[in-house]
Amino acid sequence: MADSSKKMQIVFASAECAPFVKTGGLGDVAGSLPAALVRAGAEVIVMVPKYATIKDEYKAQMEHFSDFYVSLGWRNEYCGLEKLEHDGVTYMFIDNERYFARDYPYGFFDDGERFAFFSKAITESLQHLPAGFECDILHCNDWQTALAPVFLREFYQGLPLYDRVKTVFSIHNVAFQGQFSDTVMEDILGVAHIPAAASQLRCDACSINYMLGALRYADAITTVSPTYANEIQTPEFGEGLDGVLRERSYALQGILNGIDVAGFDPATDKRIAANYTVEDRSGKAVCKAKLQEELGLEVRDDRPLMVMVTRLTRQKGLDLVMYALDRILAGGVQVAVLGTGDRDYEDGLRYFQDKYPGTMAARIEFDPALSQRMYAAADMFLMPSKFEPCGLSQIIAMRYGTLPIVRETGGLKDTVIPYNEFTGEGTGFSFSNFNGDEMGDAVFRAARLFWDNREAWDQLVTQAMSQDFSWTRSADKYLDLYFFMHPEIERPAAVEAATVIEEPVADEAEPAAPVKEPAAAEEPKVEEKPVEADPVKADPEVKPAAKPAAKKTTARKTTAKKATTTKAAASKTTAAKATTAKASTTRKRTTAAAKKANEVEAAPEVKAAAEAKPAAKAPAKTAAKKTAATTKKATAAKKTTATKSTTAKAATTKAAAKTAPKATAKPAAKVEETPAESKAEAAVEAKPAAKTTTRKRAATTAKKTTTKAEAPKAEAKAEDKPAVKAEPTPKAAEVKAAPKAKAKTEPAKETPVSPAVSAEEKAPTKKTSVRKATAARKRR
Repeated sequence: MADSSKKMQIVFASAECAPFVKTGGLGDVAGSLPAALVRAGAEVIVMVPKYATIKDEYKAQMEHFSDFYVSLGWRNEYCGLEKLEHDGVTYMFIDNERYFARDYPYGFFDDGERFAFFSKAITESLQHLPAGFECDILHCNDWQTALAPVFLREFYQGLPLYDRVKTVFSIHNVAFQGQFSDTVMEDILGVAHIPAAASQLRCDACSINYMLGALRYADAITTVSPTYANEIQTPEFGEGLDGVLRERSYALQGILNGIDVAGFDPATDKRIAANYTVEDRSGKAVCKAKLQEELGLEVRDDRPLMVMVTRLTRQKGLDLVMYALDRILAGGVQVAVLGTGDRDYEDGLRYFQDKYPGTMAARIEFDPALSQRMYAAADMFLMPSKFEPCGLSQIIAMRYGTLPIVRETGGLKDTVIPYNEFTGEGTGFSFSNFNGDEMGDAVFRAARLFWDNREAWDQLVTQAMSQDFSWTRSADKYLDLYFFMHPEIERPAAVEAATVIEEPVADEAEPAAPVKEPAAAEEPKVEEKPVEADPVKADPEVKPAAKPAAKKTTARKTTAKKATTTKAAASKTTAAKATTAKASTTRKRTTAAAKKANEVEAAPEVKAAAEAKPAAKAPAKTAAKKTAATTKKATAAKKTTATKSTTAKAATTKAAAKTAPKATAKPAAKVEETPAESKAEAAVEAKPAAKTTTRKRAATTAKKTTTKAEAPKAEAKAEDKPAVKAEPTPKAAEVKAAPKAKAKTEPAKETPVSPAVSAEEKAPTKKTSVRKATAARKRR
């Protein structure tokens, strides 16, 4: 049973986390996702190494929380926990100066040992968390934390505190896996003597792979976009891990990253030259002019400015850029690039800067403030990656009204909607193949739109800026996964509230028909025929009331009723539905001769209808017990029935004139079709779905009918209560209910299958007729 008092408690482990330490997208995710989870009602502790590069202002806010020793192979290493509260999230910094007091997070000869220690410290720390915090989910990110699920299973499984812990492993870039010599298996990891661990970590004869261990040991695997989740299961993108990812594809899913929409907001960003919004983008023109001036480009608003903020590597598509840049610059597009990376690319960019002064600017450096000004000032953002797990740059660019030009891979494909010149849809431009000419073509498609159709361009910018890339949406999907893994914890009732609201709305829409249930598809049709005939008779107002009641009831109540169907009647219900559906079709199309045939079928169909009404079964049992009472009440109702018979004859004559086969075939059914009542009957008939419902209903109805025989409206209400659980019935339905009640009383005396209401429901006129006649003969 779900525990409504407990919150989902998550430990989020990452080797970097903004704003404390960040080298790439992982830092952004670790800095934003936990805060979004907290806003959604979870409790989160983020674990990060205490690097020497963390700013002193943050170190000063840390308080020493705990310390202990962590066994790592043959060594015991000190581990301190330094606690810091920041923006509603609790951070625990793993303190060990020998491993982390360095001037950069990665790139050292002992990285294998450093992050094996980090993973072991994470699992050990679960015993030293604040009082009341018991970890439900351990969410690890990338290879630096990949050994935590391995250690948890091999060294801690079976301990009460760890039994409830479920592990999630997120792949941010499958190209970085943490491969090391297998000598670390015993010397550092201490798992060489455990066959399962030794075999599942090994990736070849002399190497082990940290990420491989996580993929095999974690309970669930996620990656940062749906497309990337599919791509890494192929040899082209899987980097050697596609096999194990295909094996565990049932545990793998892609959840798209978001961005910090408050931090990246052109309306409030103090790092840009002028603020602007999606409604008023005049500030963007100011930003563009200022940047052109700053970078030494020609200050012109009639030339599109395309920028790149990226690592200068092959993965980021720099091969394509070098190939097409000459063509792009010669075509009149201004280009500015910010980043560092491979020396060949750096030199190439400098060459084009010299060749196209005033049109090309290269800044070979890392400058976050400049990058922000470039996002805000540019018209286009180029991101032609060979592969891209998710990518945040294209999302940030759209947030600032800069249209992305991307290759359709990974998260780029999931986040950028290509422009459609015929419909105007889109949020950017894209191309499919890793090809320089295709990239150049995409750039000039964008440039031509900028030059030739500024109105369409502005609309595209509006659509891009209006996209929702907040972490709220992503956090909700992560919570779906967490609660799926811990069904005993009750999720905050956001979704449940919506359901609760929905039910009453449904009830209001279907006032007159809870009992109505046989075949949803057939009943609306059965009702529509009489409804068409009745308007001729009288009261056009009854018509609109009857139709909606029947239709909505049919569509919505079917689901509710099915839920109550007993197992014993399951097969019968199926047969009954088939029979009734067939009868419905026949009624619509038959001629006078066909109507007679329908009459012959009426008896068995009535029986089928009784079984098809799931909700009616329970009442039927009660009805059986009250047969005696029913008989007495029915006697009183006889008079009412007689009166109705007279009215029925006149009604039958009119019905025959109406072209509806159903209405014409059964005089007995027409008894219920007093001039404007026919249509109303259709609606109510649909409700008393089951014949079994009742003798109890018929009896009660009969009793009430006797008292109110002269007031059709009052009778309708009396019938509503027994036959229908919902009293709020439309006028039309009420009018029809009275005659129905009368018809029911006769059969109620003699047989549980009797209520004419059921028969009428199936065939408003024909089948009721047969049934009533039979019942009458028996009584005589």
